[in-house]
Amino acid sequence: MRSRRYLFLQGNASRFFDRLGHALHARGHAVHRINFNGGDEAFWSLPGATPFRGRLAEWPAFLQARLAEWGITDLMLFGDCRPLHRVAIGHARAQGIRVHVCDEGYLRPNWITVEEGGVNGHSRLRRDLGWFRHAAAMLPARSETAPVENSKFRRAIDDIRYLCWTALLAWRYPHYRTHRPCHKLIEYAGGARRVLGKPLARYRLQRDIARIAALGRPYYLFPLQLEADSQIRYHSGFASITAAIESVIRSFAKDAPADSLLVISEHPLETSLKQWRRIVERIASDHFVRDRVYFIEGGTPEHLLRECRGVVTINSTIGTLALSLQRPVITLGRAIYDMDGLTFQGPLDSFWQEARPADAQGFEAFRRVVAAKTQINGSYFSDMGIELAVAKLLARWSQEVPALMVMPIEAREPAANVELPALAPGALVAASSQALRA
Repeated sequence: MRSRRYLFLQGNASRFFDRLGHALHARGHAVHRINFNGGDEAFWSLPGATPFRGRLAEWPAFLQARLAEWGITDLMLFGDCRPLHRVAIGHARAQGIRVHVCDEGYLRPNWITVEEGGVNGHSRLRRDLGWFRHAAAMLPARSETAPVENSKFRRAIDDIRYLCWTALLAWRYPHYRTHRPCHKLIEYAGGARRVLGKPLARYRLQRDIARIAALGRPYYLFPLQLEADSQIRYHSGFASITAAIESVIRSFAKDAPADSLLVISEHPLETSLKQWRRIVERIASDHFVRDRVYFIEGGTPEHLLRECRGVVTINSTIGTLALSLQRPVITLGRAIYDMDGLTFQGPLDSFWQEARPADAQGFEAFRRVVAAKTQINGSYFSDMGIELAVAKLLARWSQEVPALMVMPIEAREPAANVELPALAPGALVAASSQALRA
């Protein structure tokens, strides 16, 4: 792994970037960091980090000067939709700097995403199952995935710590504005309400699952996503989760089989102050299907997923789990797994009657290529998971031929409507077998 010069921008509230930076520095690479707030400072311990205290309009000139001064070869960041990151990605691409974007794992559990170019709706992976079959045939045998801890408690503590340091050092970053649509304190208020209401929520979950089972009728699942998630804000056509619920229930009432049910499940990390149960019940009543629509709290139980007739999702990663269980899936937004042969390609109104399971061999090819090109075994929220993820990522980067460069790719930049040329088919294939290991 030849010496390179890395620039780290904002990560999530985790020690992953810090540990990765230390590991790269120990291997002789130059490591630089730009902090945007006090939380960034608290989660970065290498010396020499540079603060950016200006306004968004000042960021391009500041960044361009740092890229030139440090001779950056690689840009590392978490999430490619944050305003500061979008600017940075544009400058990096223009200068031939490799961009590594981290996110939650496409395949869960036990994985995180580290993808070159962009993630989710900005992913450069093709939406062509034939391409995935071709790429999977060139991969070595699948290696075992180590189980890792991904502590919700650790996640909450790190998040609170990040927020506290952001508030304490706000005077040092007077122009910083969060990329999130609402302040974290509002989310914490919702989280506190959720914790206090957990006994009642557990009772209602058991009651509603028992009712669904007792009816013995076919049902569809619609797992909700977080309204603040970039998957909703940038990679779907919905202005809100409420709008998505309205659209799905309206279609279900109009075109689903009369004997079927619709089960809408809350996101397991939901912390908003919205009363989703009341919203679902109101919309179902408006469309005269109140007795056929159920809302369950705390996530989607896997046994319900296994037995459902189909899954409607905007672009949640639960879609990949449903596909692995041979459940029919339709996506209402942009998702890396939304392609002919995996998901239903017709309109939602037709899905209720015409849905079919995915091609099992095609999904396995998709899963193997996604794991090899974009997934790292590990987690952000446990020491063991972070150490494993850092080790796996460095092992991948240490290969002479970068994994993403081995097969032709499709550049995707919907926001700018720009497509970059794909690599020539078969380029560097002879050197690929080791580089593509997960």
